[in-house]
Amino acid sequence: MDPQALKAAISHGLLSFPVTDFDAAGEFEPKGYRRRLEWLMPYGATALFSAGGTGEFFSLAPDEYGAVVRTAVETCKGKVPIIAGCGYGTRQAIAYAREAEQIGAAGLLVMPHYLVEADQEGISRHVAAICNSVKIGVIVYNRGICRLGPDALEKLAALCPNLIGFKDGIGDLELMVAVRRRMGDRFAYLGGLPTAEFFAAPYKAMGVPVYSSAVFNFIPKTAMQFYAAIRDNDEATATRILDDFFMPYAAIRNRRPGYAVSIIKAGARLVGYDAGPVRTPLVDCSPEEHKMLQALIDKLGPQ
Repeated sequence: MDPQALKAAISHGLLSFPVTDFDAAGEFEPKGYRRRLEWLMPYGATALFSAGGTGEFFSLAPDEYGAVVRTAVETCKGKVPIIAGCGYGTRQAIAYAREAEQIGAAGLLVMPHYLVEADQEGISRHVAAICNSVKIGVIVYNRGICRLGPDALEKLAALCPNLIGFKDGIGDLELMVAVRRRMGDRFAYLGGLPTAEFFAAPYKAMGVPVYSSAVFNFIPKTAMQFYAAIRDNDEATATRILDDFFMPYAAIRNRRPGYAVSIIKAGARLVGYDAGPVRTPLVDCSPEEHKMLQALIDKLGPQ
């Protein structure tokens, strides 16, 4: 996909990042992953992230990465664009980026680099090297130790025409407003905080109407209803869903670090699309927490 076409596609609608299926032994299970994508596609997500954060990119071995992205691209071809995660050190990130492009991914999401802190110049060089290694569109994910400001992004935009998106996972509203005001329509802007629905209304108010929903993995109908309520300024519906589902859901998610991924796999399991266990260092939700989540899902009705 042409970078500008990808930018147009992700500038509206709801995005999501499917979990990656593992079998009981923890190996990638392509049949289940394909079934998951086939189930989710008709609900109307504008694009799907393969091997993203909720897809446990951080736990995939280099020889597994291509299989995950290829399964997503082949399953969703001609229906939903696939954006592949890439990251770690610059050379490894470039290797992933080129592999994803060769497979047929529509674009890339540059995940935060690994471990070491770096300044704006170093991070910018890292992102530019990835952009310059491919022709497809690239989205940079401001999160963790990747924290780019408007000055650095303006320079990157001039150097890298295929850098077409900015995803915020930090939640610094002053920084987000500064980036949005400086860069205008140069980027597509995505909300990427966990859980993004909590921040959807304020982000829309400052010109970031698109976000990626993790709960789309197991309550896609409700996820789309909530997105539509935010889009249409339907405060009553948005507030009801926040109160009935997202507030108690967050209480479960916040019980342990890493549950932002684990609770999504728990939800998928409960609705009949078991993706297997999370990989260490994450841990799965407890049986008690599964019951708590099941009660919340039941209240929402059929998905």
